[in-house]
Amino acid sequence: MTSNNNEWDIDNLPNRLTIFRVLLIPIIVTSILLILSDFKTFEPYHYHLGYLAAWTFVAASITDFFDGYIARKRGIVTVFGSFLDPIADKFLVVSSLILLQALGRIPALLVIILVLREIYITALRLLAMEKGFKVPVDNSGKWKTALQMVSIPMLFAFDHPFGIPFPALGTAFIYIAALLSLYSACFYSFNTMKKLKSARNEAKAQRIKEKSKGEQAEAFPAPGETK
Repeated sequence: MTSNNNEWDIDNLPNRLTIFRVLLIPIIVTSILLILSDFKTFEPYHYHLGYLAAWTFVAASITDFFDGYIARKRGIVTVFGSFLDPIADKFLVVSSLILLQALGRIPALLVIILVLREIYITALRLLAMEKGFKVPVDNSGKWKTALQMVSIPMLFAFDHPFGIPFPALGTAFIYIAALLSLYSACFYSFNTMKKLKSARNEAKAQRIKEKSKGEQAEAFPAPGETK
């Protein structure tokens, strides 16, 4: 367990990996923007730029796994890491989805579903945190994330290496991820609302109990007190 003395630390391995992940995002964005540009100079390099974006996304996804693994194993929990890690994930995925839509490789509706789901779940987690409980992680959410991490680099590369149909597989995986994102959003909503309802009932019962005690105190004053 980490102590309160180092919760404000920034310079540790998980945070370095998170910062590195953030720094990889401009490489992906630049690579795709060069493909989308009208510069004739870069036309012969579109194939390589697609693979550069794909492999950079893979590297960023690997850092996402390892910074969380190392933080859990070493018990490193810092304010900086708790803030930046989820933000880095959202920046990576959302920017990649928008770029893929700009390339015409996924429809705008799919991007809207996936991006709005991320915003909604983030707001739901903040609400749960404010009320003192956690939103349980569902397997559908994990599968959604895994499929996104596989489909996005496939669609960036948009190639058939060794006969593997990256475009078809990437498209199938991203559609499945969208369906799982809707299902997991419903799952998280149901569980969060259930806990909120339980907390509301407990607060209501507490108010009734305190009101009842107050009425009893007024009806039966303590010895020496006048009614």
